[in-house]
Amino acid sequence: MSETVATTKMSSRGQVVIPEKIRDQLGLKTGSQFVVIGQGDVLMLKLISPPSIDNYNELKRRLRRQVREAGLSRSDIDSAVKKVRGRNK
Repeated sequence: MSETVATTKMSSRGQVVIPEKIRDQLGLKTGSQFVVIGQGDVLMLKLISPPSIDNYNELKRRLRRQVREAGLSRSDIDSAVKKVRGRNK
């Protein structure tokens, strides 16, 4: 992927427009979400994108294998989820 450089300004409401050429290059659409990182005079936007269904299925297979290898049962997992959810109330 080639690098594109452009300039933009921040509005009085803190909004920044991503130039059209960069939006097109990255395939950004209305509602695209980003992680925003700032340090010193550097601002970085990292696109948040959901994993593909293939990636999701692979993660699910690996997790199931690890659960089996650890000897955990469905009730062990349900108990752990309830315990964690109880902490977040």
